[in-house]
Amino acid sequence: MKADDKATDQGVSGGGRRELKSVPFISYLSALQKSQLLSDDMVSGVEIRCEEKGSCPAGCHLCHHQAMVGGVSGRGRNSNSRSGEQPSPIPVLLEVSRVVPLYSLVQDNVTKEAFKSATMSSYWCAGKGDVIDNWCRCDLSAFSKDGLPNCSPLRQPILRLAPNLEPSSTMVAVEWMDVEPLIGCKVSDYIIQHKRVEDPSEAEVYTGEVLSLVDDLFSGLGSSCVVAGRRTVDHPHSVLYSVVFKCLEPDSLYKFTLHAVDSRGGHSESSFVSVRTSCPMVDDNRAEEIADKVYNLYNGYTSGKEQQMAYNTLMEIPPPLLYRVQHHYNSHYEKFGDFVWRSEDELGPRKANLILHRVEKISNYCQSLLRITHIRSRTDTMAYFYCRSEEGRPPSNTWAGSLHESRTSCMEKLISVQRNTYSNTKLR
Repeated sequence: MKADDKATDQGVSGGGRRELKSVPFISYLSALQKSQLLSDDMVSGVEIRCEEKGSCPAGCHLCHHQAMVGGVSGRGRNSNSRSGEQPSPIPVLLEVSRVVPLYSLVQDNVTKEAFKSATMSSYWCAGKGDVIDNWCRCDLSAFSKDGLPNCSPLRQPILRLAPNLEPSSTMVAVEWMDVEPLIGCKVSDYIIQHKRVEDPSEAEVYTGEVLSLVDDLFSGLGSSCVVAGRRTVDHPHSVLYSVVFKCLEPDSLYKFTLHAVDSRGGHSESSFVSVRTSCPMVDDNRAEEIADKVYNLYNGYTSGKEQQMAYNTLMEIPPPLLYRVQHHYNSHYEKFGDFVWRSEDELGPRKANLILHRVEKISNYCQSLLRITHIRSRTDTMAYFYCRSEEGRPPSNTWAGSLHESRTSCMEKLISVQRNTYSNTKLR
């Protein structure tokens, strides 16, 4: 029997009837090679190598498993001579031994160069231009409606919260990976916008602050409440940019939006992230002291001077602290009348309403936390990168260069962030 016959017909059953049986693929290829049906002269750069990658799983209904013979399961790959045994196919994997560009497999030089040019144009220039060194020369048809070349469009930068800087009541940090490719358009700037919103899905009529990474943040012309940094990650071309907003309103929803600008003035698609700052900081010891002071002013015969003193005290403190004062007052003195009733009785409905109206803007979530038994403050120290440009911005009538080429000095700094700790049990 020929080798290729052995590869396809594995044995004859009783009665002379030939049965087609399954065979491990690696055995099939070995038989083909022995019969010289599979040439050893492969295409340059491509090699087919067969390896066994484990056995067929028991739950696979497409696999034929060897039958039990004499109480022993046949495990050998070629042990198919006994009656009732069937070979168990072994999964294999065809692998390319060496990665090469497709155009290198073409032998004709002219065809190879045309193939190479078309491949690079498709990958780097969206098929609308030629690759010259590390940039794209666009075809005449590759211009957008605003007259800018678009054969090498900018990728969308993906904005996210910085994982190492947890948002606090006044601070949020965002970051994104640089989207400048190795070949093609050059990212000259990133534009980041932020605003306080009531609903993240509200209409995109932007009224918030718009900041240029280069002109405002790296130049130092922006607010001291916003600082930017950059650092290299993974390998030299991968750059991570970050912006820290340090003066936000507590218990507020903010929307941050980012897009890239290339050296010719084109914009990328925008990405955004929305985040609510945490609840306002409160000094719980002071809140308890004010609650005691107000009770003493309300207690007994209250003169006009004492009433005015209580009113001034409650109007001067911030709303979160006022809410906490109300909590402590009711916890200690509710049996003499709760805070709302006593304030209306002592100060009159109008003044009491002015005081209580101030806490209505606190979110329901933060109000529930401010009713917790014990609140303490803690200070976290976290690191962030702070960068400043070492050179001036080129005139606006010239094309800007790549951000990678700008000289920027960066240093790591520490920021102290205060947070509330809420607990129903006394913390040590």
